[in-house]
Amino acid sequence: DDDDDDDDDDDDDEPRGAQKETLPQNYEPIPRLTISIRGQKKGRGRGKIAASIKKIGDMVVGVAAAAPAPPPPPPPAPPPPAAAPSQDPPAAVSATEVKRGRGRPSKRAAAAAIASSGTAALLAEPISTSSIISSINASNAASGRSALSEEESSLYNVVKGGRAALAQTVDDWIDHYKDNRDAALLRLMQFFIDSAGCKGRITSSMQDTMEHAEIIRRMTEEFEEESGEYPLIQTGQQWKKFRNNFCEFVQVLVKQCQYSIIYDQYLMDNVISLLTGLSDSQVRAFRHTATLAAMKLMTALVDVALTVSVNHDNTQRQYESERQKSREKRATDRLENLMTKRQELEENMDEIKNMLTYMFKSVFVHRYRDTLPEIRSICMAEIGLWMKKFHQNFLDDTYLKYIGWTLHDKVGDVRLKCLQALQPLYASEELKGKLELFTSKFKDRVVAMTLDKDYEVAVQAVRLVISILKYHRDILTDKDCEHVYELVYSSHRAVAQAAGEFLNERLFIPDEDPGFVTMTKRLKKRKPNTPLIRDLVQFFIESELHVHGAYLVDSLIDSNPMMKDWECMTDLLLEEPGVEEEPLDDRQETSLIELMVCCIKQAATGDPPVGRGPNRKMNISAKEQKQVVDDRISLTDHFMKFLPAMLNKFLSDRDKVTNLLLIPQYFDLEMYTTSRQEKNLDQLLKLIQDVSEKHSDYEVLETAAKTLEVLCNEDYAIYSRCDIARSSLLDMLAITYKEANSEYFYLIEGQETPDEDEIFALISSVKKVSIFYACHNMGVCNIWEWLYTNITRAVTGDKALPEEAAKYCISAYFFAIMWELQNLEDLVEKKALTDEAVETLKTRLHSFIDSAKQLLAESDSKVLREESYIVQCDLLILFSRQLANTSSSLAALVYEPDRTMQHLLNNFIQTDVFIDDDAVEPQQNEHAKIEELHKRRNYLATFCKLIVYNVLPTKVAADVFKHYVRYYDDYGDIIKSTLGKTREINKVNCARTMALALTIIYRELSKDNAKINKQATDFISLKELAKRFALSFGLDAVKNREAITALHREGILFAVHPPDPPTDPAAPPPNLPFLEILTEFTNKLLKQDKKVVLTYLERRISGGMPSSRSEDWQPLLVYRTSLLHGDGEQPHHQPRRAYHRKKRADDDDDDADDDEEFHHVDEPVRETGRPRRKRRLEQTIPDIINRTIRHKWNIDGESVFCTGTILGNSAPGTVPEESEDGVEVHGTCYDVQYDDEDFVRHLILEGDWQRGDVQVLGKRTPPEDEED
Repeated sequence: DDDDDDDDDDDDDEPRGAQKETLPQNYEPIPRLTISIRGQKKGRGRGKIAASIKKIGDMVVGVAAAAPAPPPPPPPAPPPPAAAPSQDPPAAVSATEVKRGRGRPSKRAAAAAIASSGTAALLAEPISTSSIISSINASNAASGRSALSEEESSLYNVVKGGRAALAQTVDDWIDHYKDNRDAALLRLMQFFIDSAGCKGRITSSMQDTMEHAEIIRRMTEEFEEESGEYPLIQTGQQWKKFRNNFCEFVQVLVKQCQYSIIYDQYLMDNVISLLTGLSDSQVRAFRHTATLAAMKLMTALVDVALTVSVNHDNTQRQYESERQKSREKRATDRLENLMTKRQELEENMDEIKNMLTYMFKSVFVHRYRDTLPEIRSICMAEIGLWMKKFHQNFLDDTYLKYIGWTLHDKVGDVRLKCLQALQPLYASEELKGKLELFTSKFKDRVVAMTLDKDYEVAVQAVRLVISILKYHRDILTDKDCEHVYELVYSSHRAVAQAAGEFLNERLFIPDEDPGFVTMTKRLKKRKPNTPLIRDLVQFFIESELHVHGAYLVDSLIDSNPMMKDWECMTDLLLEEPGVEEEPLDDRQETSLIELMVCCIKQAATGDPPVGRGPNRKMNISAKEQKQVVDDRISLTDHFMKFLPAMLNKFLSDRDKVTNLLLIPQYFDLEMYTTSRQEKNLDQLLKLIQDVSEKHSDYEVLETAAKTLEVLCNEDYAIYSRCDIARSSLLDMLAITYKEANSEYFYLIEGQETPDEDEIFALISSVKKVSIFYACHNMGVCNIWEWLYTNITRAVTGDKALPEEAAKYCISAYFFAIMWELQNLEDLVEKKALTDEAVETLKTRLHSFIDSAKQLLAESDSKVLREESYIVQCDLLILFSRQLANTSSSLAALVYEPDRTMQHLLNNFIQTDVFIDDDAVEPQQNEHAKIEELHKRRNYLATFCKLIVYNVLPTKVAADVFKHYVRYYDDYGDIIKSTLGKTREINKVNCARTMALALTIIYRELSKDNAKINKQATDFISLKELAKRFALSFGLDAVKNREAITALHREGILFAVHPPDPPTDPAAPPPNLPFLEILTEFTNKLLKQDKKVVLTYLERRISGGMPSSRSEDWQPLLVYRTSLLHGDGEQPHHQPRRAYHRKKRADDDDDDADDDEEFHHVDEPVRETGRPRRKRRLEQTIPDIINRTIRHKWNIDGESVFCTGTILGNSAPGTVPEESEDGVEVHGTCYDVQYDDEDFVRHLILEGDWQRGDVQVLGKRTPPEDEED
């Protein structure tokens, strides 16, 4: 061995002794690998093996406390070089040495450097990695610049960083191009490659010897597109800026080169060729980047063409001017120069057009239908610019058809770009002639796009239709227009407002002849907006969407001033029509009043209608706020003068009065005083009283009561005047009720039958009392006993009392109690509360609730049952335990619901809420069904509120939760919200309630069938309910730990409960199939809790776990298996690190993903010193010997690759390795023959490197006797 001098003999088991070649003192046989398995035989990462390569004698990298590994026998010291006998031997390199700066050494470059200096010379003295890099940089410097400086000064980094102005960057490049056009072009080509996120480098030799297609193939091979991200699609401000700079750079480059360089038939030919090739690449990043560059290049060339066209026109004009001069005055030289210049400009124009045509056919025609929507969007956006700027060349059907075809694109953004491209074309009157054929072909598609599912597209489509309407009015049919008309009622505000602008353009066009003015009967001039408002009313009527007047107003109020022309509206309503005018009919007047009130509401509040505004309240600007204030002042000033006249005129019309009575709610009430309009206020108050007397409609009375409440605001100076009017009105209502009630029962007692008028008088009077009691305290009217007497009659089943009258008595008494409670709270604040007042209210409260409970339990009337249910729920909230927190003096009023009451309320929910529409009234129309559903949702929400506010115990919710799946469409949101709130109150109680809900349904299933059919729809529905419950716990198992275990406990107790009376002791419990339902919650248990639950289960099963495998016991086995899954019987998972690294496979999990994140867990080392669960290499790849390997080092963030062949096993335990916990251990060693061994030797000898990956590629020379 001592005589060996061939590097191939480095695979000997013993360290080399003397060699013929002179070695440095620290040289050892390098091709020794300590290999630890981090790959798998299966799955991702197959055949990849991570390796640590260490010099013998080095300390373990990164382990300060670790002792150095025992070195092998050192080689004999080399003789001193003859040329320098006094030179000291080089010092040994240790792992603690300061790192040297390095670039990214290329294997080929390094090998060339080594070859040029000679192997003997390399071995004569230690050569550092930095010296290799220096030699590489030196060779790079010879060709132009160093690798580092070249990267920093690359066009990509300059444009990306934005360190210099792009114009200056382009000027510098142009100077470079003039000096060395090949080098400058190479730099520009590299810019496009870098901008696509490719790390590949185009060399001068590649540029000289390869076609662009071959260069692109080479770059494609070097493209590392693992993440799929590249600069153009990356997020963040930096990349957004880069995209803008990239586009601007291309355009500035063409602009700065427009007078000479772009015509040299070198730059543009090469750039266009490269971009065309890249745009046709399979690599998405190349395709996207090149298409954007090519389209921006075409846009820049269009700008150049426009400049050339202008210069050509000027030159032609000068030439003609000069030519027309007389011979004596004509300058021949100037004429020749102008002719030469004109010819040159014509040639330039032809060349630019040729470039544009070639790029259009080579790039655009292929990319406008690319699979990537971003590329299609780029094409559509740019072709729109070309058509707008250079319409002489591009605005014809040859090019327009591409936009027309793309209007059908499946991606909204692409459709949007098409519409945005067309809008400026249609907005220009001079271009309309060129668009006629396109419009006739694609008009129907554009109109259909107004209903696009992408709202932004729909908005732009409406705007485009508006442009078509302006310049191609005859093309749109009435049917086309009707499509857009309907959009004013769209729930999306931007679409509706765009449709409103279309209405303004199509229907609401001001009269062009201001000289013709219509007059009223008393010769008052009509406002200019009068005909427009008439048209608006007619449009509203014909649309037949009378409940959506607010939507129509919102669509128009910002774009049409007629919507705030209050005088015009009131004149139409109050003034008698003139001779040439048609009077408004009743329906038109009603519609006008409705629209007017909607305008008033939006102008005074600034709020869009419900369902059309944003989901959350948006802060309006100061300008908008000022507009709202000004509008409110304007409408108050007008309507406080004219409202009494309108109310007086339409006093008997229910619909008109209801809307008109809303108007004072939007007044600035201070103006009644500041404007001295008290007289009009008195008239208004008088009219409210008249309305209350004459009308019995619920809506009219409710509006009157609320408006009076707004007027009776103590903060305003008009309060005293309004309060006097209110007292008078309330007294009148109370007296009317008492008289009607007395008269009615006087007839009953006299054995007479009241007629319809007397019945109506009673119902109407008590309805008014109930409605006004809701807004105003009528306690002073002293009608307690009158109301309660009628309630008692209803409880006893007295048929004489009309059902509707009894309902309003219950409602009025409820409001009476509420007002009395407020009075007591006011007395508490004043410290004037007396026990007598509290006791009086308590007596009335308990009597009333008892009556309501009796009605709910026994009444045959659905109306009374519903009313008594509502008042009970509301009173339980009002008089719950929180009342005692308000004041201890009111603690006596707290009302706790007993079990009977809980049962009554729950029973109402089950019988009146959780029902099917068709089961109740199959013939009911859709509108009535919606109203009924809305009412039932209110009943359910009222009941759930009692649970959420802790008035009823949580377990009561089980009867609500059980309907979660079956009635999900109707009540799912309410039940889900209740579920969440109950969990916030107490997680454990909520979980137990879930278990109770599941057991209730299970009992209902097993009631009819002794044996549960697991394939039945009801059982599958029960499992689905369990899944929904399990999902509601979320992902935080620790937070829900106690709740989940409680749920399992409840479920187990139910499932294993023995039959009553006991039967066969060996038979399974009757509810055992319930465990299958419980299995849905197992994955929410923590690993340690699964053991606890399993132990609890085994303890509860009488007689221990059954040995029988019969189908009856199957649910138990399924549940038990689910508890065992992930427990100790599961495969063990490797501890994780907190940093990313390739994962080492363990003995139990060969399919683990290499990309998993590891969390650090300390792992003890075995006595042998080897890490746990490590495999020898030959256990993973038995035929490892003679295989080719590819080794990657990670050096300063760069990767260096070398290939070699595994020759055989080396002496074990000679090379130290860093284990998982930082302890130095020993592993299996292999000798490797590297293809470029000298390079590897010096990398390892002098380098500070990190562990890398070894990949087994295949056999170099497979043995003859081996069967493959």
